Amino acid sequence: QVELKESGGGLVQPGGSLRLSCAASGFTFSIVPVSWYRQSPGKERELVARITSPGGDTNYADSVKGRFTISRDNAKSMAYLQMNSLKPEDTAVYHCNAIINNIPWTGQGTQVTVSS
Repeated sequence: QVELKESGGGLVQPGGSLRLSCAASGFTFSIVPVSWYRQSPGKERELVARITSPGGDTNYADSVKGRFTISRDNAKSMAYLQMNSLKPEDTAVYHCNAIINNIPWTGQGTQVTVSS
């Protein structure tokens, strides 16, 4: 059974950092591109970052370029999102996403709140 489980969210002050993790199971992780999306109330879902497989080419939303870094550890079936210089507008639920056999799978998400 496919499962994507995010962790690492929390409350952080502006300018702070968080590292999100996505634990994947139930499929061959190393051959699947992985993305991080975020969703906040009143806003459209936003693609934050994407990493290809297995080589790890990356793409970022303009809003997070230079601050966020997506990575993956295929041996552990894990994906990560390192978030630095966090801003209040980064507040959202962050979801890990993978498209497997043309079917999108998304985890339950982890809440990130940036506030002083």
